[in-house]
Amino acid sequence: MKKQTLIYNGKSKQIFATESQNFVIMTYKDDETAYFGVKKSVIPNKGMLNSKISSLIFQYLERNGIHTHYVEQLDNNEQLCRRATTLPLEFIARNVIAGSLSRRLDIEEGTVPEQPIYEICLKSDALRDPMINGYHVVALGLAKEETLTQILKIMQQINSLLTELLKKSHIDLIDFKVEFGFDSEGNLMLIDEISPDTARFWDSESHEHLDRDLFSRDLGDVEIAYKEVLSRLENVLQNG
Repeated sequence: MKKQTLIYNGKSKQIFATESQNFVIMTYKDDETAYFGVKKSVIPNKGMLNSKISSLIFQYLERNGIHTHYVEQLDNNEQLCRRATTLPLEFIARNVIAGSLSRRLDIEEGTVPEQPIYEICLKSDALRDPMINGYHVVALGLAKEETLTQILKIMQQINSLLTELLKKSHIDLIDFKVEFGFDSEGNLMLIDEISPDTARFWDSESHEHLDRDLFSRDLGDVEIAYKEVLSRLENVLQNG
């Protein structure tokens, strides 16, 4: 399929229509931002690395029963995806206290809670993605209660599957953020991406960051870290 009209131009990705109303082409950018666009840069090969990492993860999730928008990798930084009716929400799973949660609750980063924490945010850059709860979601007509129940179940499945995969790659899954939408037949599916841009990955031994905190906190070389994540995933998923 070929790219046609630009549908969406985001901070890190573009989405293009195709000749089929049921499919789109998602292009990953090299642009990197932090703090809602206050900090900006261009990271060489970031788009390609995130696209390949997310492709590997989405294929792995599909093989394990998670319905996603992913169809195939077209080239280094482009994917063919199912077109989605997107929920205006972001869903976060936290296995370790880090980032905004650490600051918000004044809990030391690296603290492990007694169980994973699941959060919902309204997807709005203008409002800085405010946290809301299930009552807000249902009362405001953003999603039905049964949809939220289904999403929580899927989030738990994804968390378990990713934790297992990354453990084999000697990476700790600290937290991750995902989005959901509906395909042309009304089926709920995982969309967007799962990459070092949308998740915190820490090396299991050194606890060094292998994610976008390297950029936002000036902790190290983003490109080298993302290449390392891709290499480890390829070794586990493609070479056994």
